[in-house]
Amino acid sequence: MTQSNPPAAAAVPSSLTETRQGGHGPTRKLTRAEQRAVDARNRLSSPAASIIAIVIAILWTIPTAGLLITSFRPASDIRRTGWWTVFTNPDFSLANYEAVLTGSGDLVQPFINTIVITLPSVIIPIILALLAAYAFAWIDFKGRDWLFVAVFALQIVPIQVTLIPLLTQYVQFGLVGTYWTVWLSHTIFGLPLAIFLLHNFMREIPRSLIEAARVDGAGHVRVFFQVLMPLLVPAIASFGIFQFLWVWNDLLVGLTFAGPQYRPITVMIAEMVGSRGQAWHVLSAGAFVAMIVPLIVFLSLQRYFVRGMLAGGVKG
Repeated sequence: MTQSNPPAAAAVPSSLTETRQGGHGPTRKLTRAEQRAVDARNRLSSPAASIIAIVIAILWTIPTAGLLITSFRPASDIRRTGWWTVFTNPDFSLANYEAVLTGSGDLVQPFINTIVITLPSVIIPIILALLAAYAFAWIDFKGRDWLFVAVFALQIVPIQVTLIPLLTQYVQFGLVGTYWTVWLSHTIFGLPLAIFLLHNFMREIPRSLIEAARVDGAGHVRVFFQVLMPLLVPAIASFGIFQFLWVWNDLLVGLTFAGPQYRPITVMIAEMVGSRGQAWHVLSAGAFVAMIVPLIVFLSLQRYFVRGMLAGGVKG
């Protein structure tokens, strides 16, 4: 009677070798990229890294906390003592905010102007960038790669070199001094980053989803709205937050293109610095009026911001 030899084990790539750990069955060996991600996560979650992060956060927050306390202190106390003395001699007042909102500062109308400027300056580039990113990611046309490189390269063009040409065109079109000049300028400056970010996110979506939708008879419109849009929420929110913060805190574009009656809050605060250089109590209150909205937006949507900014940054 003869005995047959057992079949030889099939060769398995080293990156996919299965090992047994703790008797819980086979587990796949991590690839190099996955191992680097695990090592980075372990380093960032170590006690030393947590302590360093806490210290940095405290140091970063101290100036903001001092400015907030100053905004509630009377002008006489601000001139005589530092903000840290409030812990031993607390004395708070809303007079600074009353002066900023209803008194000589009068930031209510600039605050409304900033909202009117910011919302369209966020929505318009998102709509245009979604269409362009879909074309670059899923439509094959001649010169697509070169055109995408050109769009990506526009991110390094300084805004300052475009101000005079844009202002000349706005004068010729009869748009100078209106909201349109600010909306168009922010859209132009924000499109390269928006297209790049959304394109990277779209390219990570499995091609099988797109092909399955096309097999079912879906065209580009249905694929875009029914397949891709639900998956693009993190990327859209990420760029929306970034663009919102940039437009809300912008000074150069508003100062250059907005007319006197359309100027945002940043321009008015800059004018207060020039005309009220010694009235720090008013400036501190105005600063917090300007930052309260972007602070709320960022804190409420920060998880989408992180997820969207990391899109396309790691390839497994």
